[in-house]
Amino acid sequence: MQLATTDAESSPSSAPKPKISGFRADIQGLRALAVGIVLLYHLWPNRFVGGFIGVDVFFVISGFLITSHLIKSPPKNWRDVTSFWARRIRRLLPASLLVLFVVGISTFLVAPQSIWVDTGRQIFSAALYVVNWDFAISSVDYLAADNAPSPVQHFWSLSVEEQFYFIWPVIIGLAFLIGARMKRPKQIVGFTIVAIFAASLVFSVWYTIEQPAMAYFITPTRMWELATGGLVAVFVIYVRPKRLPFSSLIGWVGLAGIVAGTFFIRADMPFPGYIALVPVVSTALVILADSRGRFSVLPLLSLRPAQFLGDISYSVYLWHWPLIVLVPYLSEKLGTTENLGRLDKAVIILFSILVAWASTTWVENRFRKTTLLKSPKRTFGFAIVAMALVSALGLSQMWVSDKIVEQNKDDLQIALEDPDSCLGAASLLPSAEDKPKCEDTKSLMMEPAAAKNDKSKAYADGCWASEPYTDRPECTYGDGEKQVALVGNSHAGHWLPALERLAQKNDWTITTFLASNCSISTLPQDLGAPEGVKGCQDYSDWVVDRTTSGGFDAVITSERQSTPLDGKSWEETEKEAPEGHREILESWVDAKLDVVVIRDTPYPGGEDIQVPDCVAKHEDELEECSGTPESWYWMDPLAESAKKIDSENMSIIYPEDWFCPDGRCEPVIGGVITYFDTAHITATYAKTLAPQLNDRLHRSGLDTFD
Repeated sequence: MQLATTDAESSPSSAPKPKISGFRADIQGLRALAVGIVLLYHLWPNRFVGGFIGVDVFFVISGFLITSHLIKSPPKNWRDVTSFWARRIRRLLPASLLVLFVVGISTFLVAPQSIWVDTGRQIFSAALYVVNWDFAISSVDYLAADNAPSPVQHFWSLSVEEQFYFIWPVIIGLAFLIGARMKRPKQIVGFTIVAIFAASLVFSVWYTIEQPAMAYFITPTRMWELATGGLVAVFVIYVRPKRLPFSSLIGWVGLAGIVAGTFFIRADMPFPGYIALVPVVSTALVILADSRGRFSVLPLLSLRPAQFLGDISYSVYLWHWPLIVLVPYLSEKLGTTENLGRLDKAVIILFSILVAWASTTWVENRFRKTTLLKSPKRTFGFAIVAMALVSALGLSQMWVSDKIVEQNKDDLQIALEDPDSCLGAASLLPSAEDKPKCEDTKSLMMEPAAAKNDKSKAYADGCWASEPYTDRPECTYGDGEKQVALVGNSHAGHWLPALERLAQKNDWTITTFLASNCSISTLPQDLGAPEGVKGCQDYSDWVVDRTTSGGFDAVITSERQSTPLDGKSWEETEKEAPEGHREILESWVDAKLDVVVIRDTPYPGGEDIQVPDCVAKHEDELEECSGTPESWYWMDPLAESAKKIDSENMSIIYPEDWFCPDGRCEPVIGGVITYFDTAHITATYAKTLAPQLNDRLHRSGLDTFD
């Protein structure tokens, strides 16, 4: 298939020859700056708050260099395209796959088993260069938001670039083909890149507002940054005069923009979107300047340390993040502190540079120049084999973890069915005369990896209304005569395993009305997109109508205020949010429903404790993962509102004692890990709480639960 015509009369070569420029030390210096600010950001995120924009600098550089190459040597057929891909493979894959292989082995050796499944899956998708989509999907699952950082998280940007490298030569080749037939190759190429730039930028601005977490990772929201480099390439090669006016000033303005963005752009800003214009335009200005005057940025960017760091910047980027993530695990195994001190961070910087130099010298350069992979066929064969091996490593990590988890589930199920078991909350019950006292209640019976996926059936059964809350699923459990509605967000859903057990015992049917991240309230919450804010309120109205229209005997409700009210601070939310629940609670009371409010559980996330990961690291020192009721406190506007309503049809249950016996909130009770993340009860622990919950419901005095 021809991508560009070979007719001499209309071929690109008949147009004026593009200006060819050689090695540019300023771009190598920009690479050094980009990887430097990323490294500093990852080590000191509170100081270099916008250092993540180094990735955007890399995108523009890549777009400029690749487009420059393709304009100078436009692909004329599929052989040219495959040759381009082969060069990219030889340049990028050997080092990246080596890092993934080392990360896979290191994770087995030093990281807690609780992160094996996620890391294995991410190694698999990173080896195939689609991990950015993996992280995008995970980012919109707020239950996954508190997961331990992945040692291959930085591969998201490499995946974006590889996807760009895959499609860009085809796009440029087709643009040259069409342009040659129209006898306007330069104009058509320029128009094509402008169109891609504009479409991607508009989509990026819109989608960053609609789905900010997902927008950060996906390729369509980043394509315009790479296309910006392409536009600079078109200008530099076809348009720019011999000397750009004020070129030195332009270069310094661009450099100042990158530095300013490093300190003033924050992670809580909507990014990429329009804010990414700061690092993108700034980088474009430095490249456009291409100034060699005494007062240009070139002398600074050409300093020997900057050139050295620029030469090894790709490998520094590859190696530094796994070190930052995995070194604390290694330190913990060696009995030293798991927190990175100044000396640890300095060592990581030095070691990142050292191993990057070695990787560049003996991996990148060797594979790029080797004659063994000279032909595209051999290169593709190498890529397929190497990617398959690394992917298999990721899959094996997942398989091993899954086997451990399955065995653990079987053991826990046996213990759950034992009436004399001290499993979980059963260890908190008073001992009967014919039952020995439960002892050693902290010895671990649940694997941390099992805990991370130990969730109520509501997840597997698809019982959640998710943003924008237009889909409103109902799930039923049990087939009893008494109809009970379970209402709330995920902190109502995590009580379902206990309520299922009680439904069998007490002749109930449980119907769920569960919304992800949305509190059932009359007040708008900060859920990002306007559709989500309004959708949550509409869902709340629907739930009230549905539960009060007849057919239900009681409502059990519980919630966590996981986002502030729309336009309000957390302090204002704590004061004002109870009013949003008052009308709803009163509607249930007026409808003669028995209403039970379960006060929210203690919140380990207040101390940034991801419980299964913490337990995995501190099996012999579980106190490192515990807290006090005060340190694990979180507001509960629903319970506060319920306290102000005087009705014999309403009862409030306070579950703190079930998680904080003897005044200490524990990560493990009766051998069971209490939370599957920073906030949600494991299904196993919830099941063991059924007797306590049943007793509290019975003592509430409400007719439904007599």
